[in-house]
Amino acid sequence: MNKITFYSYPSCTSCRKTKHWLKAHQVHFQERHLFRETPTFDELKHILELTTEGIDEILATRSQTYKDLNIDINELTLSEVLNLMIQEPKLLRRPIITDGNKLIVGYNPQALSKIARKHDIQRSVS
Repeated sequence: MNKITFYSYPSCTSCRKTKHWLKAHQVHFQERHLFRETPTFDELKHILELTTEGIDEILATRSQTYKDLNIDINELTLSEVLNLMIQEPKLLRRPIITDGNKLIVGYNPQALSKIARKHDIQRSVS
């Protein structure tokens, strides 16, 4: 069974809501502080592979950090974008929840329900 990884930041409201939801529904997860335990290049690449909208889905384009960069993200290579996100984790939208197969970005109770049900089924079978 794939473990659920929950990338969060404590002062993020959506992260706190998501954590509360996960605990209330007794979903087991591994929490990683987005700024202290930033996803590695390979982890980010895998997260990106799980997106439906690509970089736009995980890039916080409304963040001050992004605005301060004053760059056109479309002019960068994928490796440059991923390295930039590692150097500046504030560029990542939060929270990011993944079980390795599915990805949820932001607080989304409906999507969380689906991932929780899948893990309940896997737990009861094993």
